[in-house]
Amino acid sequence: EVQLKESGGGLVQPGGSLRLSCAASGFRFALYDMNWVRQAPGKGPEWVSSIDRDGGISYYTNSVKGRFTISRDNAKNTLYLEMNSLKPEDTAMYSCTAGSVLASASLDFDYWGQGTQVTVSS
Repeated sequence: EVQLKESGGGLVQPGGSLRLSCAASGFRFALYDMNWVRQAPGKGPEWVSSIDRDGGISYYTNSVKGRFTISRDNAKNTLYLEMNSLKPEDTAMYSCTAGSVLASASLDFDYWGQGTQVTVSS
């Protein structure tokens, strides 16, 4: 059974930091590009970031460039998202997904996690 389990979300003040993790099982993690997608209340899902299978190439949506860092540990089957200088507009449910970086526009990824809530508020 494929599982993607996110953790690390919570309530943080503007300017603060969080580190999200996504533990993968049930598929060959090292053979998949991995991604983070977020969905804010009342809005559609938004692609945030992607990383290739080796972890050598990463991509970010413009609004998080310079603030978020995606990484992965293939030995631990785990994906990460380090989020710094958080803003209220970053408030959303953050989900990790497995699938080609080429699907970042369509969000047609192979596997999805349930998500972890990030709330940025004073």
